[in-house]
Amino acid sequence: MREQLAECLKDALKSKDTRRTSTVRLIQAAIKDRDIANRGAGKDPVDDDGIRQILAKMIKQREESARIYAENGRPELAQHEREEIAVINGFLPEQLSEDAVKVLCADVVRDTGAHGLRDMGKCMNALKERYPGQMDFAKASGVVKDLLK
Repeated sequence: MREQLAECLKDALKSKDTRRTSTVRLIQAAIKDRDIANRGAGKDPVDDDGIRQILAKMIKQREESARIYAENGRPELAQHEREEIAVINGFLPEQLSEDAVKVLCADVVRDTGAHGLRDMGKCMNALKERYPGQMDFAKASGVVKDLLK
């Protein structure tokens, strides 16, 4: 994934796409920050799954910022955040639809043999293993909780 980001940065620089260039640099800086934190803790550099988690966090931050800007009458700043979200989304696997998430959650509950809310952690771990970066796990946890009630 790091190579993909480096190639994207080169292409953005060549095409003079300032939004893409700045966003990819922000992504690389976030990854480097996590690498430095991991090194201090004696861990390995961030792997592809860790990079996907960083990207998902960046998207959530920008969605929140865009919402706040829109509420406060700053549509140009909200648009800026949405453009960054579009660039970041280009590096993540395609997100599953809401219906697909419901079906997959039901499958995981059945496969793990979960019977009550105490089995929720087992179900969520299975989802995270099987579908990393492909769904919003906060929404999936609500679906699993409803299924386990």
